[in-house]
Amino acid sequence: MEKKKIVLGVIGSDCHAVGNKILDYSLTDAGFKVVNIGVLSPQEDFINAALETSAEAIFVSSLYGHGEIDCKGLREKCDEAGLNNILLYVGGNIVVGKQEWKDVEKRFLDMGFDRVYPPGTSAEKGISDLREDLGKRG
Repeated sequence: MEKKKIVLGVIGSDCHAVGNKILDYSLTDAGFKVVNIGVLSPQEDFINAALETSAEAIFVSSLYGHGEIDCKGLREKCDEAGLNNILLYVGGNIVVGKQEWKDVEKRFLDMGFDRVYPPGTSAEKGISDLREDLGKRG
């Protein structure tokens, strides 16, 4: 059986690489084929990598607090590129300052993300959710 492909990267002007490496290792160890586009990645790099590899999901990481700005319009750009069914996950320190998590999560869900994770979420949680979401697709 072919491994499911996941595009992983750190969006925008963010250069935090540790979480990216942990997710890469954890997803690979869990049996996924990870296409890691690294840090400082614009939306177009995520989309191009997903198109080139026929990825099932995009994992967006952000730690410097500007994820909300960097992620705006990503779902629409995915749809325009023909990635209508791709799963979009985002996590990390994705907003500036202390904000109510439920509000933050709702804003990202409203932007078209399938899953939104607060800082400190384990890689295992994302992997479990990914398996569940992929399982719904058959």
